[in-house]
This record gives sequence, C-alpha cells and structure tokens, in this order.
Amino acid sequence: MDTILFDLEKKIGKIKPMHAVNNGPVHKKGSQVRSNLEAYRAAGIPYARNHDAAFWSSYGGEHTVDISAVFPDFDADPYDPASYDFPVTDNYLLLIEEAGAKNFYRLGSKIEHGVKKYGTLPPKDFYKWAVICEHIIRHYTEGWADGFHMDIEYWEIWNEPDLDSDNSENKRNWGGTAKEFYELYAVAATHLKTCFPHLKIGGPALARAWSEEWQTGFFERLTSGDRVPLDFLSWHMYKNDPHRVQEGAAQIRKMLDRYGYTKTESILNEWNYVKDWGKNFVKSIETIIGMKGAAFTAACMCTGQNSDADMLMYYDARPCAFNGLFDFYTYRPLKGYYPFKMFSELYQKGTQIACEYTAEDIYAVGAVDSGDSVAALISYYTDEEDMPAKTVKIEFSNLKKKCLRLRLLDEAHDAETVAEADGNTVEINMQPNTVLLLTDDK
Repeated sequence: MDTILFDLEKKIGKIKPMHAVNNGPVHKKGSQVRSNLEAYRAAGIPYARNHDAAFWSSYGGEHTVDISAVFPDFDADPYDPASYDFPVTDNYLLLIEEAGAKNFYRLGSKIEHGVKKYGTLPPKDFYKWAVICEHIIRHYTEGWADGFHMDIEYWEIWNEPDLDSDNSENKRNWGGTAKEFYELYAVAATHLKTCFPHLKIGGPALARAWSEEWQTGFFERLTSGDRVPLDFLSWHMYKNDPHRVQEGAAQIRKMLDRYGYTKTESILNEWNYVKDWGKNFVKSIETIIGMKGAAFTAACMCTGQNSDADMLMYYDARPCAFNGLFDFYTYRPLKGYYPFKMFSELYQKGTQIACEYTAEDIYAVGAVDSGDSVAALISYYTDEEDMPAKTVKIEFSNLKKKCLRLRLLDEAHDAETVAEADGNTVEINMQPNTVLLLTDDK
C-alpha cells in the first residue's frame, strides 16, 4: 500500500498560480450561440496569456493582439491614436476579464508557419517598436486613446525567438538573428520599464529551456552594460513526463541566478503533453483531450508547485489541437477542464502544507487556509500501458475538522463526490490516470 501524509502544521509557502492558461473563453452571441464563458469562470483561472489569439476568429482573428494588427502601418506616427486599431483586441481583453482572469499580454506576433512571414520579421526600428508597445500599454492601463484602466501587470516581449537557428530557412517566430533579438529586447525592455516601473516587463518565451548557447548570448547582452530589466523569464516545455517541469525550472533558475537576476520570476507559459512531434503527434493530441491528458495536467500542476517555477500557463484554452479543456465543436468541458477547477480550490486556500510520499507515478499537493481548512490534489499519472491500480492511504496530520470529502476525476466521474469519511485517514483504490481532490468540507 502506498501512503501519502499531509501535515497541516508544516506550512511551506504559498500556493502558486499553476492553473493559468493561454487565451480566454469563447463566447458567441446572436445566432449559432455557443459559449464556455461560465465554465471558464467557474474554473477560477487566474491569468490568460493572449499569444496566438489571432488564430481564432471568434477572438477577432488577424485583427487581434499582435503588434502588426494593433499598429498595422509601421510607418505611421506612434504618438497618434489614429495609427492604432484597438477595438477587436479591446473586446477580447474585456472578455477575459469578464471570465475572472487577468490578462497576460504578449507583445509581438503569433507563430507563422507559412512560406511568407509578416509579423515575425524584425521591426525596422527597434526604438519605434518600443514606443508602439508603450502606447498599447498606456491604452490598456492608463486610458490613453479612449482606453481602459485594466490591471495588466505582465507584459511579455516576443515569443520563442530561439525556436529556429540563425541559418534556418523557415524562421517561425523571429525572422532575424539571435543578436538582433537580444538588441530588440534590450531596447524595448529598457524603454518600457522606464515608462512603467510598476509593471512587470519580461520575456522572451523561450522555446528551449536547455538551450544554453542561446540563453548565454541573451544574458551576456542583458548584463554587458547597464543591466537590462527582466522582471520575469518565460519559457516553454512540451513533454510527457511531469518531472521535466521541475528539471526545466531548476535549469532556468540556475541561469537567472548565475547572471544576478535572483528576483526575476520564472514562468512556464506554454506546456502540454507531447510524446514526440513526429510519428506519435496524433497520439499526443488524442491523449491531450482524454483522461490521461487530464491526469498529466494535474500531475504537472503538482510538480510545478514543488518546483522553482512561479507560474504555469497551459497551452491552450483556444479551440485547437492542444486544448484539453473544452470540446472543439461544442465548447463543453472535457476531462482536462477539471484539474483547473480542482487546483483552484488549493489556490483559494492559499498556503501549501508539507506532503510526504514515495509512490511512483503519484503526484500530490496540499493546501490550507487561515483557519486550517484543507484541500489536497492527488494524481496517479502514467504514460505506460496496462499499469495496475494502486491502493493509496491518504493521511492528514493535525487535521482540525475530522471529516473528508473525496471527489474523483476518472472516465466515469467529473470531479464528483464519491465518498465521505469521518476521521483523518482515507484508503482508496486508484486506477491509472485518475485524479482525486480531498477537502474537509461537507
């Protein structure tokens, strides 16, 4: 029997936002009405990054978020409100706020897989590009150009500039050289942080957490003279092993500390299950939208909480192959929706408690609120076939309310209550790729 022990007296830090996502809900009014707005809000998603929003027509399509959409003529005057096209992006950001999430704004462009590139090409003038970003921020946070006073704290410069090498024939995210990007980031981050010292300016959404050569060049540019601001370093990971989240976070933290960015946040803002990008890619998509994908999601939330990462942002809540939360056609919740709703209960409790276990393929995190009311998330995730069920003993030390409610996520249950127990110990038989939420509420 495997044992998991939670100790309510050992409080070890805050529950971090491991259940943030890329992109917001879909909410179509009028004819052909479909919406996941209420389900999205009920999940308690804390942040929504708006990268790749331009791929989805209901968000506004090609008129949405990207710098080339908001400022369509780079030769125009960046100080003139008439040079900007805000309405569609306004609507999208307001929808995210209506769903209860905070916007996380990616300044730059969506990925471009086509033979001709548009928004991913290096700006003709790096400083002018920074001034354009400045006025986008002023529109959304200071009311400039009939704008808003939104609470948007994270502003991310570009996406995956390291995805393709300098000599690649198909540069999908950054059409210039690595050194050109280093300079763009330095110019833009310095300007934006000067304009908005209270906001978090960072990036660059690294595609490769282990790409030390690219990262070394980036950090050497940031520290070559006056230190360039980097409030957060964002990075991406697509794997099938939740422990890789911890390994990647440790690698990023090591790099940040090496160059003196000891206070810089580490944000994994694209992640999902991918077995590989070749022959198993279709199988990966099938996994993402099924119960194994949901168990993987819950497991990554647990490993992320126990890592050096400060936030995880799942890719993607936008209707696409990587969306394990909502059905592509109906927008109804899939199995992968429920780990977000379950983790939000830990997030609301606020404080992580110590958890001890040695069971293979088990992942767990517990939390308490100020009154020591408890919630615990447990995932039995495995990528192997024909694994046996596990009898798991779950014990809470120093539990004040001697009652436990078990909610199960598996093929037959959608985080529904399956048992209630008096006392501080529960034994349950867990099938492979299932998720449990235990709380002390009745």
